[in-house]
Amino acid sequence: TVNGETAKSPEQKVDETKDTVTLDGHSFSYQKYFYYKLHKPAGVVTAVRDHHDQTVLDLLVDAPGKDLSPVGRLDKDTEGFVLITDNGEFAHRILAPRSHVPKTYTARLDRPAGPELVEAFAAGVVLDGRTCMPALLAPDPDDPRTARVVLRQGMYHQVKRMFGAYGITVTALRRDAIGGLALDPDLEPGKCRKLSKIEVERILTEGL
Repeated sequence: TVNGETAKSPEQKVDETKDTVTLDGHSFSYQKYFYYKLHKPAGVVTAVRDHHDQTVLDLLVDAPGKDLSPVGRLDKDTEGFVLITDNGEFAHRILAPRSHVPKTYTARLDRPAGPELVEAFAAGVVLDGRTCMPALLAPDPDDPRTARVVLRQGMYHQVKRMFGAYGITVTALRRDAIGGLALDPDLEPGKCRKLSKIEVERILTEGL
């Protein structure tokens, strides 16, 4: 039925923003785009398809949405938050170089990060002759081998290379947040959930 009236013609048009459509008494709502928050495990590649490795979309094989794709990339051996959507315009806007959406990481290090490294990150680490944008580095006061890093750009292996420029190896890395969207503490690796209506409205009006 459409608005309580039995639909008898395949050509009948509906207004997805106003009309009520039911089948056998069950109502249906229309959703133009889908947005998912995925906790990517280490070992999974951030790609639509891959001939050798499991991809983030393999973890969403039964999720509704047409032409879903990850927004940005996360290294194969890095775990954490990956945003997946079929809204290409939104993804392009977020990935545009001028957007500088902050991304928050937790890094596990082979040795402590001292105050001098905090200053170096804030000043901009030089990688391959190019100065990175200033980044926030906040070592855990209870465990200086664990640190929070906030970047506003996405160079290849950037977090690992920034620490590596000062002789520190990142032994484990997790992305905790993209802009104001954070990874749910109870969302286990390999699991995902749809963004809530409030979350979607916020990122579409305010951005990440």
